[in-house]
Amino acid sequence: MIKLTNTRVAFLIAAAVWALSVALGLTFRLDERLENVYLDWNLRRLAVALPPDPQIVMLDIDEATLEAMAAEHGRYPWSRAVFGQLLEGLDKLKPRAIVFDILFIEPHKGHAEDDNFLIRTARRMPNVYFPMTLLPDNSPEPGAQGFLLKDLPAARPVPDATPDARARAPMLIPLPGLTDTGRLGTINVGIDREGNVRRYALHHDIRGWRIPSLPARIATDLGYPLPPGDSLALVWHGKAFSYPRLSFHEVFFDLERRQPKMPAELLRDKIIIIGASAAGLHDLKLTPMGTHFPGPEIIATAIDNLKHGERLRYAPAWSAHLLTALLLLALATGFSRGLSVLRLGAMAGALTLVLLVAGWASIQYGRTTFPVVAPILFGAWFYYLLTALRAWMLERTGRQKATQMFGRFLDPRVVSGLLESGGTEAAMAGQKRNLTVLFSDIRGFTALSERRTPQQIVDLLNRYFSLQVEIIFRHQGTLDKYIGDAIMAFWGAPADQPDHARRALAAARDMEQALLNFKTALGDEGKDFDVGIGLCSGDAVVGMIGAPSRMDYTVIGDTVNTASRIEGATKGRARILVSEATVRAVGDAVRFVDHGWVAVKGKEDKVHLYEPIWETTT
Repeated sequence: MIKLTNTRVAFLIAAAVWALSVALGLTFRLDERLENVYLDWNLRRLAVALPPDPQIVMLDIDEATLEAMAAEHGRYPWSRAVFGQLLEGLDKLKPRAIVFDILFIEPHKGHAEDDNFLIRTARRMPNVYFPMTLLPDNSPEPGAQGFLLKDLPAARPVPDATPDARARAPMLIPLPGLTDTGRLGTINVGIDREGNVRRYALHHDIRGWRIPSLPARIATDLGYPLPPGDSLALVWHGKAFSYPRLSFHEVFFDLERRQPKMPAELLRDKIIIIGASAAGLHDLKLTPMGTHFPGPEIIATAIDNLKHGERLRYAPAWSAHLLTALLLLALATGFSRGLSVLRLGAMAGALTLVLLVAGWASIQYGRTTFPVVAPILFGAWFYYLLTALRAWMLERTGRQKATQMFGRFLDPRVVSGLLESGGTEAAMAGQKRNLTVLFSDIRGFTALSERRTPQQIVDLLNRYFSLQVEIIFRHQGTLDKYIGDAIMAFWGAPADQPDHARRALAAARDMEQALLNFKTALGDEGKDFDVGIGLCSGDAVVGMIGAPSRMDYTVIGDTVNTASRIEGATKGRARILVSEATVRAVGDAVRFVDHGWVAVKGKEDKVHLYEPIWETTT
């Protein structure tokens, strides 16, 4: 595996990835979208462990209610007298607050007395609250022309601000008699870019006027402190329909009885939220808890949060860029210090696990969310992908270079083994190795070449060398070079070969037999064609040697010089001669004839030479 050691490249890639993550985050808010997936998963896990407040009860206009009320009160929307009668009955049960999630905006034509009945009942009950809705400036709704805020009883001046007496806001407000109670609040929810409800407004500041939301107004009246800021990031309590709920029609009809079956204490001191979950009334929202979350339960969740001082806190937006930078810095440091791709991947995996666990624990125990997904994707895995791709390209280039280089000297199978073991770098760097060097030189070639054309001489040499090189490769030797009509090869490098002497000697034996076959093929012209082969074992330096424009994998040292001199000493003595070190390395596997100590050219000391004996020698 190729090591990643280029410090500059490591940090340049990190800087590029960080810049890309920042650009995508600022331009497309990609980081926010990614984080919401992980956040919603955590919020659903958290909601399972957080039961809803049993003191908040839903009075639900569900499908069963629509069907049960139709016979006597017709199709929804019903006469306002229905809600007036409900309030009268509920008032006897002493609830703490009654909250409508129903907009009573326009007078019901032909039912003015019913409207007045609801207004009179609500005005004398100090714990009944009604919703209103802020509209966008371009809304076609009737109230979009704007309501004068100084005339809105629920509006208050913003602290330390001078309210504009002419300020208007497009909004839908209850009937005038209900608006005059002042017990109003907006029901505008905070929807993100995917249409998901994640926040509830606490108030809206408009030209010096502050308009409270419905949950905030209720919390203020009930003595629950409001958190800082203009909105509340919701902490959910269970999936949809988790809050205690009663069907509207069951409560309504029960309250009409002289002797209600419902226990009086069932709704005492409760916060009752009256709203609709029936699909046909279109008050189902998309939330982290699911796609069909009843709107009244969102109000219940906001009140629940305010009552218990709960809220989800968000780390600042820049923390995503900071965490991404820290992850990139950690990985780039490992990259620059030579971590392999495998270890770099393990490091990225460990950092991913740490961040995921930290993000989960922060939400579960601290009700705080910080960016996790974007830093993991960009700071860990996108960076790792780029570095792994770079490593693969470098390794591929290195393998091609090594294959091309060593393919000239080694059998392809040996080259493949070297690449798999990762030994090519060490081989090229230069090493001192114990090995066996073989020199083979042609005898009688001069006389043979005098009777042939240059092309015939080249063809003859190529045929002979092909036979001999094939033998060297078959015995997994390294072809060093051709020196005129001589061949130099060695064993013991670049691959480790503890039996290098035996391999070299076996190759010499097969080269001798190939020579005899070649002589036979030449006929009478080959009677003077012969070779001398010399082998010597010992330490030598092997590696890539030469000028930058021409490097060769070769071996140098006294062992090489001695092998060459031993080959020269074969004239008049034997076809194959080996050094004493080679004999010791081969052991008893081959029988040798002792040729004694021989003075060779270029060495002051004589060399003890031996001739191997086997049946194929003639």
